[in-house]
Amino acid sequence: MTSKNKLSRFDLTMIVVSLVIGMGIFRSSFNVAMEAQSPWIFFAAWLFGGLIALFGALTFAEIGSRYPVMGGFYKIYSYCYHPALAFMINCIILISNAASVSAVALIGAGYLKGILPQQWQTDNVVQIVALAAVIVFFFVNYLGFRMSVRTQNILMVIKIGIVLFICAGLFWPGAEPTTTSRLTAPSGAWDTIKMFGAALIAVSFTYGGYQQTINFGGEVNNPQRTIPRSIFWGIGIIVTLYFLTNLAYYHVLGFDGIVYNDAGLPSKNDLAARHVQQMVGPTGYTIMSGLLFFAVLAYVNIGLMSNPRVMYAMADEKVLPSFLKKTNERTHVLTVALPVFAAVAVITLFFAESFDTIVNWVIFLDSIGLATAVGSIFILRKKTKHLDGTGIYKMKLYPLMPVIYILAYIFVAISCAIKDPSGTGYGLLLFFGFYPLYLLSRRLNRKPAENN
Repeated sequence: MTSKNKLSRFDLTMIVVSLVIGMGIFRSSFNVAMEAQSPWIFFAAWLFGGLIALFGALTFAEIGSRYPVMGGFYKIYSYCYHPALAFMINCIILISNAASVSAVALIGAGYLKGILPQQWQTDNVVQIVALAAVIVFFFVNYLGFRMSVRTQNILMVIKIGIVLFICAGLFWPGAEPTTTSRLTAPSGAWDTIKMFGAALIAVSFTYGGYQQTINFGGEVNNPQRTIPRSIFWGIGIIVTLYFLTNLAYYHVLGFDGIVYNDAGLPSKNDLAARHVQQMVGPTGYTIMSGLLFFAVLAYVNIGLMSNPRVMYAMADEKVLPSFLKKTNERTHVLTVALPVFAAVAVITLFFAESFDTIVNWVIFLDSIGLATAVGSIFILRKKTKHLDGTGIYKMKLYPLMPVIYILAYIFVAISCAIKDPSGTGYGLLLFFGFYPLYLLSRRLNRKPAENN
């Protein structure tokens, strides 16, 4: 790829923000508040999650600077550990990412449900709208890499504008928080730890995604400088927006209002719309519901941009069929990997209504994957010691930051296991089930070479 077609610092910063700000901030605050049961645990979880995300982002910045390749997230595991572990973790990640794309499209379509004509307010219509969104953005990505990037920049500017308007609730005249006594504060130290850990599950889900930035390592101008700076500014924007958004929810709706609607019922899907309704009235609910549909589409687009590059890397390592590496030389589109991933997203769309039930084990496996990925910095520093002093990015406070990050995600994994033992058990079974598939894939991919 020529320098002209490569990603600039602004492009990569927007990709970082896009990978993280999906649907989470528009609904996960409900889950965090429900688990925290008290404002101080709620805000402590968001601040702690932001700090850990920053530590992780800076660690991944050095990883991406030392090893800037397309599909880098897969190749990091393969290079530092073993291709089998890389295959197993990345298969899980691809499946969960496809489910996330489908779920986000479905949730985005769900925002429209309340403002459509009565006869169209059905689950089937919501699924059709979500399906249409995935298909439309598949074609956007198929038109070319630069088209995908331009579309992403536009969608992210819209989404950040919506988040900023939500944050304006902090200064909105007449916006008074409502308080009730539906939630129960923790009764002791162990209770507090359990609530904090459970709250961190949803916080981790909402902050997740920035690590996929290294999938674009081979497509960045001056990666040694661009990658760390883009990740630092991207995660800084995200942490600031998340904290201000949650402060605004708290100010306008009250802590209980984050969880319950005016009828006293738990209400997670329309949190942002209820927030705007409290600010400007019923019309605000309708307008925000429509805007949120378009806002979440940025995550659908970035999911279709990022994940096929992981499939490319796995094919390059000969653990997936080589035809997944096929690329259009003019548009730089992965002509097979992109439609394959889109097809998986479409298939999982029909099961996306159950996505909430598997979030716990997905985060459990993600926690293991992220902790393992960050741990690779200790190996990578030794293997790429010859790059020191050549202008690559090196984090400060090493090894403190990666160690804290790893310990934090071990804590999240334990919290997932405590909250849902059976779900995490099924997740582990699925994870280890990919090992026989890895052996089969390696054997099939070696046959052509052996025949030659």
